[in-house]
Parts: sequence; C-alpha cells; structure tokens
Amino acid sequence: MAGDATTRRSNKDSDSEKSAGKASLLFWPVLVSLRDTIISSDSVMRRIIPGLAIVFIVILALFRAGELATEYTETEQSAQTTLSLMATVVANRLGAIEGTLPEVGFRTTLKRSLADSLPAGATSRSRIFLVADTNGKIAATAPAHPGLEGRPIADLLSPSQPLTVFGARAGVLPVPVDLGRGEGSEQFLATVHHLNGNLGMIAVLQPESAIFADWRDDLSANVTLFAGTALVLLAVIYGFFSQASRAEHADDMYAATRARIDTALTHGRCGLFDWDLSRGRMFWSSSLYELLGREPKDDILSFADVADITHPDDIDLLGLAEHLLETGETLVDETFRMRHADGSWIWLRARGEIQSEAGRAEPHLIGICIDITEQHKLAEKSRMADLRLRDAIETISEAFVLWNANNELVICNSNYQSLHNLPNAAVNPGTPYQDVMAAASNAEIAPQPVTVTQRGGAPEGSYEAQLEDRRWLQISERRTKDGGFVSVGTDITALKKHEEKLMLSEKRLKATVSDLQKSRQTLEYQARQLVEMADKYQEEKTRAEAANKAKSEFLANISHELRTPLNAIIGFSDIMTQEMFGPIGTERYNDYCKDIYSSGTYLLNVINDILDMSKIEAGRMSIDTEVVNAASVTDDASRIVTGAATEKNISVTTDVAENLMVHADKRALKQILLNLLANAVKFTSDSGVVALKAEPRGDKLRFEVTDTGIGISERDIERLAEPFVQVENQFTKTHQGSGLGLAIARSLVELHGGKLSIRSEVKKGTTVSFTLPLADSPA
Repeated sequence: MAGDATTRRSNKDSDSEKSAGKASLLFWPVLVSLRDTIISSDSVMRRIIPGLAIVFIVILALFRAGELATEYTETEQSAQTTLSLMATVVANRLGAIEGTLPEVGFRTTLKRSLADSLPAGATSRSRIFLVADTNGKIAATAPAHPGLEGRPIADLLSPSQPLTVFGARAGVLPVPVDLGRGEGSEQFLATVHHLNGNLGMIAVLQPESAIFADWRDDLSANVTLFAGTALVLLAVIYGFFSQASRAEHADDMYAATRARIDTALTHGRCGLFDWDLSRGRMFWSSSLYELLGREPKDDILSFADVADITHPDDIDLLGLAEHLLETGETLVDETFRMRHADGSWIWLRARGEIQSEAGRAEPHLIGICIDITEQHKLAEKSRMADLRLRDAIETISEAFVLWNANNELVICNSNYQSLHNLPNAAVNPGTPYQDVMAAASNAEIAPQPVTVTQRGGAPEGSYEAQLEDRRWLQISERRTKDGGFVSVGTDITALKKHEEKLMLSEKRLKATVSDLQKSRQTLEYQARQLVEMADKYQEEKTRAEAANKAKSEFLANISHELRTPLNAIIGFSDIMTQEMFGPIGTERYNDYCKDIYSSGTYLLNVINDILDMSKIEAGRMSIDTEVVNAASVTDDASRIVTGAATEKNISVTTDVAENLMVHADKRALKQILLNLLANAVKFTSDSGVVALKAEPRGDKLRFEVTDTGIGISERDIERLAEPFVQVENQFTKTHQGSGLGLAIARSLVELHGGKLSIRSEVKKGTTVSFTLPLADSPA
C-alpha cells in the first residue's frame, strides 16, 4: 500500500515538474537575474537586519519609558486630588455633627460618626483616616487601628511637619510614617484638615506602595513585553542565519531516516500496508511479502486475495471496513493470523490510521504489520507457566502472597485469603497493600507487623506474628529481583502453645528446684530434729507402753474388783425388790432397793463401756462379720430402749425393710444402734420422737437415727464423738452418762470400714448416720 501511494505521488511530481519546466522557459532570464541579486545582497542583508532590529528595540524602549513617566505623574496627582477631596468631605461632615457628640462615650460616638462620614470606598487602596482631639491625640481611626489611638498625631507625622501647622493649606505631602507594626517607617502621601470645637484635626494617609501598585504592575508588564519582543527579534535574527543550514541538515536527516526505516522494515519482521477502503484494494511493502514467505509483487492486491490467507476466526476484514466507514473511527489496532507460504499460521499485529488526500474522498488505511508469532508463543508459554505456578501455589499448605515493587498484590493462594478472611474483591491482582489490609478481618496484632512504610526497606528474613483470632504465624519474607516481596506464612499456633507450655514448665521446674533446695535444707534440719525426736519418742513410747500396760492391768483388776461386789449388789437388791424371801417392811425400803439396783446397773454399764473403749484403743477389739438381717437387729435395739422412752413419753419408730442384709458383726451393730438410740432418747424432751431407718445407697446400707432433742451446736459436733467428751460440763450437765457412747459407736463403725456422721441444729434435733456394706438378700 505504501508503494502504491509513493507511485501516485511520484507521478504527480513528474506532472508538476513538466508544467514547471514549460513555465521556466518563459521566465528563465528574470529568475537568473533575481537569483544573482539575492546572492550578491545576502552579505549586506545579514549586516543590516541586526542593526535595524537594535534601532527598533531602542526606539520602542524610549517610547514606553516616556509613557510610563507620564503615567507615574498622573497617578501621583490623581492620588493627591483624591486624598484632598476625601479629607474635605469628611472634615465638613464631622464639623456638622461636632456639636452633637456627647461627653460620655465621646470616643465611641466619634468612631461611629467617622465611619458614617466616610464616602463609599474611602478606605480602599489602604487609605487611613485619623481624627485627633484638641490635644493632638488620635481619638478615632478608620479602618480601626487600636495601636494608633491615644498617640499624638504630631509624633506620627513628625513635629516639624507643616501639615499639622498649616492644615489644608499645606496640601498633600509625602511623609515617612511608622504605624507601629514592627515594619519600620513607610512612605505615605498625607493631608491634614483642621476641625472646629472638640475636634482638633483630621488626617488622611495613603501608602505610596498602594498608590503606585497598578503603575508598578503596568511597568512590570511593559518590561516583560519589551523583553519578550527583544527576544523574539533576536530569535528571528538567529532563525534567519540558521535557516539555510537547518534546511540542508533536515534534507540529510530525511534521507538517513528513510534508509534506516527501510532497513528496520526489512530486518524487523514488519511491513507497511495501504488499504484503499473505498475500492477494496491493498498495497503491501516488499518486507510484508517476505514476512509471509511470498515473492514481492508490485501489483495491487484485491480484497479477496488478502481474505483468503487471513484466519476467519481472528478478524473479519469486510466487517472491519464497514465499521470504519460507518463510525468514522480513524485508528485501528488488530491482532490476527495469516497463512505463511509453507502453510503455517503467522500471528500479525496491524496498527494503522485512516487518512484521506486533500480534495479526494478516498479513505486509505495506512499502517504497519508486525510479526508477533514468537511473542504469542511466549505469551502462551507464560500463560501455561502461570497456570502451573498458580496450581502449585494453591496446593501448598502455607499461606502465600506476592507483592510487586509498588506494594500491589500480584498473586495469593486461598490459604492466605481464608487466613485473613478476605473477600474475593480484595484479592484481585493490582489491589494496593493498604486496601487488602483494610479489608482483612483477621489482621496481625503482633509487635512486628509489616507496614507499608516498612516494606520498602525492610530487611529480608522471617518473624512471628499473632492474628486477631489468637493464631500465630511464622512469616518468611524475601525480596524479589523486581523490588517486590514474597511472603509465606506457616501456622505455628500449636508450636507456640507447646513453647508456652515448655516455658511455663521451665518456670515451674526452676521454682520446683528452688523449692527442693529449700526443702532439702528444711529436711536436713528436720532430719536432725527427727533424730532427736525419735530418741525422745522411743523414750516416751517406752513410758507410754509401760503406762498402757499398767492401765490395762489396772482396768482388768478394777473390773474384777468392781464387778464382783456390783454383781452382789445388783443381785441382792433385785431379790429385795422382788421380796423373794418375804416382805421387807416399810415401803421406803423398797424404793431404796430399786435405787440401789438402778445405780449398780448404771455403774456396771459405765465400767463395761470403759473396758470396751480401752480394748478399742489398744487394738484388741475384733469383729466377726457375717450376713446379718438389719430389721432383726434394729428391732432388738429399739425394744431395749423402749422402756426408757416410755417413761418420757417418747415415740421410738423404726423403718427398715425385712429383706435388707448387711455384712457386720451382729453384737457390734446392735451395740452401735443401742448407743445411738440411747443417746437420742436421753437428750430428747418428753413427748419427743426418735426415728430409726435404714435404706440402700448403692452397695451400702445407710442407717440413720433422728431425734427431736436439744440439738448440738456446730462447734461441738467435731469433738462430740471423742472419748469422755460431753457438751455439758460436770457442773452444768443435766443428763447422766460417761461420754463414751458416741465414741464407741464411731469406733465400731470405723472397724466395719464405715464412717459415722452427725448433723444437728440447736433446739431442733440431731441426725446421726453411718453406712455398712450391703449383702445380698437370701433367695
């Protein structure tokens, strides 16, 4: 296509050259004479043009300097006239209202009156109005300058200033004024008018910087324009001298560029095309033919020829042409395949622009085709490698993420996404690091989180981080060659917990070692004490054994010595009570015999209890367990205490099933129940209730004796079952007894492997319970 366009242009150039050749025959003598004149005057023109340009610049500078000087004078006169007129107007208005100013609030009223007397725009362009009282001190300012109020106006304008002396007759004069802003004195134009009455004078000031601000701006603009004009003229002069050399140099560059383009097209595997859209014809450069392995042709290719070798799945040339003509688009960038001469497909990228020749409505798509087969193959390989890489990253158990040099997401796996609870929109490639972390609902809270500012220069390595859900990660980071970062996070929560346990164990071990050292010292000290105590214990043990033996002998002797007379006393008193050998006589003797009998029986029971307790303490008490019917034993025990209970009108009840069997010593069980029932009856008031029941509890049988007696306080329960211990002392007790009943019962229960427990509440009653092994019922 480019070749066709070149041919057309060469034909047109040849026609124009022929026309120009005919015209040159007529005007040749004139052209030769003009050329010689220009050549001969070229050196003169080069000398005259710079001089003329300099003269023009000087004249222009003088003209503008005169105009600016005139404008300066006019600006100063206008400012003086304005200041004088405004001072006159304000002085007249203040003079008219001077008599109405009150003495109280004089300054406030004067300030308001001054503001009302000012013409519109009076304080613009930095004008200052000062009103002084008869003492020459400034009383009011507009606009407000609190720092000037109270100052003598003569000090502000200088004491020798004629303005304060002559007033309006002095006119408008330039004076240096220091407004007290810390900026020093500044040049002002000022005028002073004297006032009548309580008002001394009014002064109007305007800084020269504000007066000549517009003039200075005009001056800057003129200087800028003058400098610009001078530079333009100098540039024109420079262009005049360099134009010829530039034109020649441009021709040389054009020739060299054309040669380089031809070389690039030949060796760069690309070619030019020119597609006449209106006629459907196409021109190819020779490099494009070579690109497709075909012989270069000078002929114009038809649309059908090109469509035959174009892959139909990639591009529709007819549809493309219609689209360009209908929409008016001018740029084209398409990628498609064309068939090589050997039958293979070549991937091409065509980029072009629609151009139309002036005066002709024939659009041409002119552009270049580039062979991108290798790039396409590489892209396909890269895509496959990327898929493999993604699959590999996705299969690893760790959280993986890759950031580029701009802290933008490149790729991450699902473990990373689930670890931080990231939505799908936050893990798109190109998402900034800040946006990803902002969307994370499980971010790092460890003391070493990776921040954006840190990522740029952070050292490579690994660190541990804790997430908001209390999990721990081992994060390893490495910088990539392009300046990015790759991070791999491994869940080490179990290791951290194990580490914490180890550290805790270590602390405990150290504490244990320290305690052991202290204990060792203590034990050594105690060992020495134990040796001493063992010696003392051996001595005391010997003494105790001797005392115990003596006690046993004493109890055995005393039991024999006491039982013999007691049996005689009990027997004879019983005979006398029953009057077996005849009447005694007086009825009182009969009562005495009954008392002797009961006292002897009581004393014998006490002696028996003491002997039983001494056997238990000495370990000589043995029990022979057998299968015992619980109901039979409870009936016997309740029947024995029924007599004593009947005397106090106490109801004794039993609730024991007939088929309940226990492993126990029958005599010991009967003694236990008898002691408990006897105590219950003894400490229960008249008309009370004593209940005995037994019920299974798992593999045990629980006996429970409950009364409505006087009860026991909580502090006395623990010591109540100790030998010879009673709640009442010897001086206050109201009930007989040795205090051995509960102690013997508890000891007998413990010999059976059980435990006796007491629950009681003062004035409400007591419950004593114990358990024995439950035996199978007989078939």
